[in-house]
Amino acid sequence: MRVPLSWLREYVDLPATETGRDVQAKLISAGLEVETVEHLGADLKGPLVVGQVLTIEELEGFKKPIRFCTVDVGQANGTGEPQEIVCGARNFSVGDKVVVVLPGATLPGGFSISARKTYGKVSHGMICSSDELGMGDDGTHGIIVLPPETEVGKDAVELLELVDEVLDIAVTANRGDCLSIRGVARETAIAYGLPLRDPALLDVPGPNAFGYPVKVSDPAGCDRFTARTVTGLSPEARSPIWLQRRLQKAGMRPISLAVDVTNYVMMELGQPLHAYDRHQVQGTIGVRRAQEGEKIVTLDGVERKLHAEDLVITDDRGPIGLAGVMGGADTEIADHEPAEEGAAATTDVIIEAAHFDQVSVARTARRHKLSSEASRRFERGVDPQAASAAAQRTVDLLVLLAGGTAEAGVTEVIAPSAPHTVTLAADHPDKVAGVTYGRETVVRRLQEVGCDVYGQDELIVTVPSWRPDLTDPNDLAEEVIRLEGYENLPSTLPRPPAGRGLTGRQRLHRRVGRALAGAGYVEALNYPFVSEQVFDQLGLEADDPARRVVKLVNPLSDEEPALRSSLLPGLLAALRRNDGRGSHDLALFETGLVFQPRDAARVAANLPVDRRPSPDDIAALNAALPDQPRHVAVVLAGAREQAGWWGKGRQADWADAVEAARTVAREAGAELGIRKGQYGPWHPGRCAELTVTVDGAERVVGHAGELHPRVLKSLGLPARACAMELDLDVLERVGDTVPQAPSISTFPVATQDVALVVDAYVPASDVEAALREGAGELLESIRLFDVYENAEQLGEGRKSLAYALRFRADDRTLTVDEASAAREAAVALATDRTGAVLRG
Repeated sequence: MRVPLSWLREYVDLPATETGRDVQAKLISAGLEVETVEHLGADLKGPLVVGQVLTIEELEGFKKPIRFCTVDVGQANGTGEPQEIVCGARNFSVGDKVVVVLPGATLPGGFSISARKTYGKVSHGMICSSDELGMGDDGTHGIIVLPPETEVGKDAVELLELVDEVLDIAVTANRGDCLSIRGVARETAIAYGLPLRDPALLDVPGPNAFGYPVKVSDPAGCDRFTARTVTGLSPEARSPIWLQRRLQKAGMRPISLAVDVTNYVMMELGQPLHAYDRHQVQGTIGVRRAQEGEKIVTLDGVERKLHAEDLVITDDRGPIGLAGVMGGADTEIADHEPAEEGAAATTDVIIEAAHFDQVSVARTARRHKLSSEASRRFERGVDPQAASAAAQRTVDLLVLLAGGTAEAGVTEVIAPSAPHTVTLAADHPDKVAGVTYGRETVVRRLQEVGCDVYGQDELIVTVPSWRPDLTDPNDLAEEVIRLEGYENLPSTLPRPPAGRGLTGRQRLHRRVGRALAGAGYVEALNYPFVSEQVFDQLGLEADDPARRVVKLVNPLSDEEPALRSSLLPGLLAALRRNDGRGSHDLALFETGLVFQPRDAARVAANLPVDRRPSPDDIAALNAALPDQPRHVAVVLAGAREQAGWWGKGRQADWADAVEAARTVAREAGAELGIRKGQYGPWHPGRCAELTVTVDGAERVVGHAGELHPRVLKSLGLPARACAMELDLDVLERVGDTVPQAPSISTFPVATQDVALVVDAYVPASDVEAALREGAGELLESIRLFDVYENAEQLGEGRKSLAYALRFRADDRTLTVDEASAAREAAVALATDRTGAVLRG
């Protein structure tokens, strides 16, 4: 909501010394989010005056039309002589009043004006358009043509109100009252402790039998409908400059007098209005739900197929408007300028000021993807009591500015309703804030908001019609607290009860993040939304469980309607983005939830709001949700170790992805099994399958390795990119996170090396497992330190694996015979299981 400070001052007598920044600080303190204060005309410097075009000479021989004009600017140029100006615009004629900037002036943006020779003539100044003056779009896309009665030589800066301050307020969904000058003025008056001149306090005639006929068939969707008629509007009447400028400052484009007046009153009072051409409305105006399949052409020229839940305005022909969203083209106000040849301008109008259901308007606007100024207000809550005042204000302005006549008929269709009351303990705000305000302060602040308050220890509060968001005692307490100042609340640290803290799952999550960060990975948090097309790009089989996803009813993007079943799509997208921006050496990680649909869909029950849900209630709610295990994933590309004076660098490869999995497993205290695997996006020859033992059975918990070239090409990823993903919840379940002190022996270690020749297809992990089991209890550690392949020495399809075995006993120094015997036992078992032979 854009609020010009000059408009705000009409309703609140702010001190003359108060600037937009001062008002911004006050409103922010009161809880409104004032994002910026725009200083209009801050760098504008005159002379900028009104001139009258005396002559126009068309200059020939140029690629575009050029005109040489003489303009009467009175005594503004110091001589009284006509000002000679070159101009390329063509939307003005001899005799028109225009805005002229003279040499020595400066326009917005620091553009200095001086006499200069152009197109063979000397131009002493410039005839201005609205864009050049920073006024915004006025719909003409040309020179500003002023009303004929404007005085020549008059200061155009003052005439066009070019110098002002505009507050840009981000209005939250619960404060629809602040989508109006009236609402912001009320907040400003409270903040400064000044009286408010409420623009809605008008003398409004009561309803009678002479008004335009209206029938409301759905009082739940429309609980108030006011209709007024104005006849005899002058087809030549234009919106005055002050009205156009206020609309422009508020962010709206002037269109025509009747439309501008309804927009002006909407901005002023917050009540959306609509004006119908009376001669285009046939019969009684009705309000009802649409019939499935009905169609309407809205003011934006789009034909829309209506839904049975849409609330529509109708006449005898059918729908003529989407209630609270946008009017129909059939009853559009016709301005005298854009009217087609033979078409009559609108002289008689019907003014609609109605109150529509918030939810109905919101759903219609979203269903048709049609957000408007009116729908924004109805969605957030409009004052139903302001409808008649807004209609009266519109009628008054049309009579004043267009020479119309207000008909005596007044139509008001109102569904009976009682004011909303809330019972509030006088000390409830004190308990909420932890501050003693006292009854007098509570009553005073609620009355400033507009509430009627009665009672002593227990207050009966009648909520004002313009604050539909105040529904319970906590809402009223918040009003007291914000008006007394959030900054005045004491800062105290909470005292957590002893014995509580992070859960085991949370501690593991943090340890894993710290460990991966220490290993050189950067955390990347991604949105949990994916497109189902990404599973094809990842090369998943048609029956892969990861393809079963939870779909959202109202996704943020239609292109990503599902919740992720894997962390890889988001991480790989982040990898691609960063690589495309020049960061080629990347190591990213993420820990987060994935979503897996349950076999049987359940509907969650509505939880009670008057008490804490029971454990059974919470269990039933969780049972209706999808499974949400926590995963951890990494992706790598480019150099893992940089080259430098210390030596050559090293590219990231599949072993780094596997080592990341080992790092995670160590933090979880889980024993991770690693073996050759083949799955989805990973290269079949460079993929490790990661397993753990759960309840005596081996379970696959993830994969690591180099991604398949086909996947890299499909997703646009750098060559040889690697990835790893693990189920962190399963690791937590099988892990032992109790710290174990290392066993340190005082006896020396005995090292034995062994080189075994096996078939090339035999995994090194299988050979290592056999060696470890065969060596027995004396084996302290085993490490693969060399892999050698040479067809001439080893034979075709064979490879050599060299291991360093460390033996140690806790109670004695091992002899050479004991170490050798353990080594021979290890080799024997490896020979039986893998066909390994000692390398000669």
